[in-house]
Amino acid sequence: MQTTTATLKVASAAATGKYRWRVVDIIVASVIGVASGLIFWAWGQAWNPLSAPLEALAPGLGALLGGGWLFAGVLGGLIIRKPGAAVYTEVLAAVVSMLIGTQWGILTLLSGVVQGIGAEVVFALFLYANFKLYVAMLAGAGAGLALAINDLIVSYPGSDTPFVVIYTVSSIVSGIVLAGLLSWLAVKGLARTGALSRFAAGRQASVRV
Repeated sequence: MQTTTATLKVASAAATGKYRWRVVDIIVASVIGVASGLIFWAWGQAWNPLSAPLEALAPGLGALLGGGWLFAGVLGGLIIRKPGAAVYTEVLAAVVSMLIGTQWGILTLLSGVVQGIGAEVVFALFLYANFKLYVAMLAGAGAGLALAINDLIVSYPGSDTPFVVIYTVSSIVSGIVLAGLLSWLAVKGLARTGALSRFAAGRQASVRV
């Protein structure tokens, strides 16, 4: 009985250590958030000219570009691999872009929180232990779904069914590709350079999907 109790305590301590944020985690997550925030801001400036042709094809299709605001949470989650990483990096990116100046103002912060949670939930479902390509893509899909729900409630209330369907599907597809796939490829690329040597993501650089 004593051996079992001791084993459980060791396992609990190991799990706690695994999920505890280190100073390097905070620093790198912050760098990811700030850098992503600058990209978010630039993406916002390009939003109108890029989305106009898509919206002309079908209202709601512009959401195919939404993934440009979703990658921070997925990227942070894939690199840091700790609870809260996806929310932290996505929210910080939203704050940075908002402080620089966006057309959506304070709503940018709300979007960051919701989108970060969308990605975070997926990583949590896999107990922060699986970071393969399909998990990254699911995290992107989660962020995309969160984006669609938030936008349809806040920015497009009362929209008709075709718009809701197109906007939601487009957001999810964009999240899968721009936030999920591209973030996973970015992590693999960074890992091979040795830049992530202090993270599990870097130590697993040679592992295939």
